[in-house]
Amino acid sequence: MTSTAQSQASGGGHTAPDHLGHVIFITAAAAMGGFLFGYDSSVINGAVEAIRDRYSIGSGTLAQVIAIALIGCAIGAATAGRIADRIGRIRCMQIAATLFTISAVGSALPFALWDLAFWRIIGGFAIGMASVIGPAYIAEVAPPAYRGRLGSFQQAAIVIGIAISQLVNWGILNAAHGDQRGKLMGLEAWQVMLGVMVVPAVLYGLLSFAIPESPRFLISVGRDADAKKVLADVEGKDIDLDARVAEIEHAMRSEHKSSFKDLLGSRMGFLPIVWVGIGLSVFQQLVGINVAFYYSSTLWQSVGIDPSSSFFYSFTTSIINIIGTVIAMVLVDRVGRKPLALVGSIGMAIALAVEAWAFSAHLVDGKLPNTEGVVALIAAHVFVLFFALSWGVVVWVFLGEMFPNRIRAAALGVAAAAQWIANWAITASFPSLSDWNLSGTYVIYAIFAALSIPFVLRYVKETKGKALEEMG
Repeated sequence: MTSTAQSQASGGGHTAPDHLGHVIFITAAAAMGGFLFGYDSSVINGAVEAIRDRYSIGSGTLAQVIAIALIGCAIGAATAGRIADRIGRIRCMQIAATLFTISAVGSALPFALWDLAFWRIIGGFAIGMASVIGPAYIAEVAPPAYRGRLGSFQQAAIVIGIAISQLVNWGILNAAHGDQRGKLMGLEAWQVMLGVMVVPAVLYGLLSFAIPESPRFLISVGRDADAKKVLADVEGKDIDLDARVAEIEHAMRSEHKSSFKDLLGSRMGFLPIVWVGIGLSVFQQLVGINVAFYYSSTLWQSVGIDPSSSFFYSFTTSIINIIGTVIAMVLVDRVGRKPLALVGSIGMAIALAVEAWAFSAHLVDGKLPNTEGVVALIAAHVFVLFFALSWGVVVWVFLGEMFPNRIRAAALGVAAAAQWIANWAITASFPSLSDWNLSGTYVIYAIFAALSIPFVLRYVKETKGKALEEMG
């Protein structure tokens, strides 16, 4: 361990874990929910135009079918915290895995448009649960000195899930000879794309049986002996387990089961810290990041790029997403969460403004002029890079850390629900906005990226190196 890590560990009052590999396995297994979150969110990218064609629907209806999963996400996120407090984090993961599996099978075998929408809502509920349980569980099992990096596993899993979904989509499209409605295994290609998710969904369920319950939940239900075993595994056998349990119990005695009522303040509706969490969640979405993952194939086809190339560019964008996330994982505990957020906001604002300029060019024979087309592709990749190395990671780390223990579960649920509602607003509005003015749409996203800078400077506090019991 480096001297920096040692000083962080001693500063947090905790010993480094004896078996860091075991801690990493636990974190990676929990983050499998993030993988499914990314996979399920992005896999629809390969099916958008096929769904439009099969059911003969316009941009407005298409947007609702794509975005309706996000309603399920908001509901799942809002309720997951309370469910986790009642039945445990592991049981929540198993419920989410089951819902992912059901959604994958149903989405691959729809018999009508409303039926497809229903299965997407089910998948959305699972995504919403995973978006809450993953960061909360990882924050509760990770040693303080490693919590930022381990917390980043959630976002890393999300971006890997996005990349794998785009790679699978591209492979399936090529197997179907470039036709999204081409036949494969008795189904149309887009149905196969949606059905493949059953594989990681089952794996997530199996992994949930191989990791321990959160020590904080175990203590909350009187299973102190089991909690000590988990703490010894993840924080090191040299720590004073009795003192550590007493520390957690003391923090829990001063709190009660978090509820929506606990989040309310006297004047501003919610407590200020809850508004900050909501703000972080909303800004993360209002920069338009999910347009790059839900609609990128459609976007590039709309400016004259052929389907196979558009699928390939969706994949390369997701690779850039992974690279940015790795950069963030390396830096998040070194430079802190807040500096990364500010750098990302500046980079995203510039890249989005450049994209807006490129898309303002008149199409020639249905295509962007060569210069503007190249600039648009580069700017799109730069935007995703700056998002990934900043807001993509730090928001999830912040939400897992920033709330006081007494309101963490409920506050995290509300913040995540706000994120999904903002995601829905962007996803549902993009097809119509792009029909209106594609350049103007990207100007709007650039403005939100710029506005996030003063928000972070004024309201967001650094959480680097602090124990969860110190929050609030």
